[in-house]
This record gives sequence, structure tokens and C-alpha cells, in this order.
Amino acid sequence: MKNTKYPNIVEFEVTGDYALFSDPLMRVGGEKSTYQIPTYEALKGVLSSVYWKPTFVWIIDAVRIMNPIQTEVKGIRPIKYHGGNDLSYYTYLKNCRYRVRAHFEWNENRPELEGDRNENKHHEITKKMIRKGGRRDVFLGARECQGYVEPCVFDEGEGAYDDREELEFGLMYHGITYADEAYSEETKGKMTVRFFRPVMKKGIVTFPRPEECPFHKTIGEMEIKAFGTEEENFLGLKEFGEVN
Repeated sequence: MKNTKYPNIVEFEVTGDYALFSDPLMRVGGEKSTYQIPTYEALKGVLSSVYWKPTFVWIIDAVRIMNPIQTEVKGIRPIKYHGGNDLSYYTYLKNCRYRVRAHFEWNENRPELEGDRNENKHHEITKKMIRKGGRRDVFLGARECQGYVEPCVFDEGEGAYDDREELEFGLMYHGITYADEAYSEETKGKMTVRFFRPVMKKGIVTFPRPEECPFHKTIGEMEIKAFGTEEENFLGLKEFGEVN
């Protein structure tokens, strides 16, 4: 049954030959291994590549795993920080196909953009951009994993795990709360990492909202980027004669 709790729900399918979903804190170097399912943050990144503005925040409601979970190990020659190349083994997901349901909510940390809070406008633009395949390149967790987006009906079609009652994946990275998306006094002026324990039921993983995640860890102080007046924002372009 379609979720009608939010009027600005969008549904799309994202596919790719490979994906690498992992905790970004573990990507500093060396071996990299993917989670078995997409992270909340990775899917939010996919949707942000389709369409995003600081006026609102994307909330990922659920993901449906359409293809069997398969992995493939590849030998990679990453560039070392101090020059030269190294040899590492990366574990990717392969033959990936996911259906995503999401909605947006106004970013209350951006009162200066209140004049842009036109729900119908942003909803229609998002649906158009999904049909077009997105405004920017889409990646499935890592830059080398190209993704492709198209419209879909979340509940239609057959998925590989529709008959699987329940499958747990243990503790998993959910996402990062940046200062301009803070939702509590504890997250204001901070960068916070979130974790949760996903459970797939009938092929669907329902994500908790960021503030509902059971585990949070502050990793540093962070200031909200301030937007100036329209004249200040376009000052650099005026110098080049690109804005009248």
C-alpha cells in the first residue's frame, strides 16, 4: 500500500553494475568492503544528485531490494596520499537494483530561505528530474560506481526477497547530521554520525528518521554556512560580468 502520510512522496528506481556502501570513516585507506544493503546517507546522496536545495531536507523512508545480494572482490590500485600507487582489494555489490521511497521537509535551520518554501514547485521539479535521470551524475556509494535513476512504483513488480519474512544486518552506519540539518540542541553546531540496526522485511528496509536513530556520536564542531544577501551571493559573478 502506498504511503500517503506525506504529500510530497517520490518513488524511483536506481540501478548500477556495482555499488560500495560503507562507513565513510573507514574509507581513509586500505581495504574497503561494502555493506549488504544501501545506507540511508548513500540513498540521500542519490536523491540529492537528482534534485536538492538548501531550502529542504530529504528524508529516506524505505528501500526495496529488488535483486539478489551478490558481492565481487576487485584488485584496485589507489593513489597514495604521498604519491605513487598501492594495491588494495575492494569488495563491491554487483548487479544492483533498488527502489526508493522518500519525501522532503523544510529545513528549519534555514529561515532565510522561507520564501522558497513552495512545496508543489519542488515536488514537481523532483519528479521531472527523476524522469530525466537526475541533474548531476548519480553514484552508488562510491565515485567509481555509476548509478542510473528512473521513475517507478515502489510496490509493483517482483523482488528477490519478497518472500523472506525477516533478515537482520547488525549495527550499520545510517548517516551524518551536519550543522545545517541539526534537529536537537545536541546536534546544533556539531557534525554527528548516526548508527542503527536495519531489518529487512519482505525485501523492504524501513529507515528510522535521523533523530530516531538509537546511536549517535559527535565527531566535531561545525558551523552553518551563512547565505548572504542576493547581492553578496552573486558578487563574484558580477566581477566577471555574468550577472547583470
